[in-house]
Amino acid sequence: MKDFKKYYTIPATPEEVYIALTNPITLQIWTGDEAEMSTEPGSEFSLWEGNIVGKNLEFEEGKKIVQQWYFEGEPEESIVTIKLHPHKQGCSMEVKQTNIPDEAYQDIAEGWEESYAGSLIAFFEEQ
Repeated sequence: MKDFKKYYTIPATPEEVYIALTNPITLQIWTGDEAEMSTEPGSEFSLWEGNIVGKNLEFEEGKKIVQQWYFEGEPEESIVTIKLHPHKQGCSMEVKQTNIPDEAYQDIAEGWEESYAGSLIAFFEEQ
């Protein structure tokens, strides 16, 4: 099991980034796929046509999102914590994910880089 931690600079306010990560309509626009999402702790979510599924644990509006991502057959919970901080270029998005199965680590790291942060940055650059 491995952990992933990285900071991304997003050209938007923390509030705008929070909405982009939690509003299903906005999620669908920047991911390009249907999304299931709610800010109700305990609710389940689905992104990228079910490629990422899990449970929402905690929300702090404009500041923090905590989720559990499901990996089939893994006994330990993989927890994703996204913290949003004001930054001179918009928003610093701190991503931390724990307990990533070794065989999934490369895909997850690339996914954060390209699909998740990459698509989000591109979305706000086009605004």
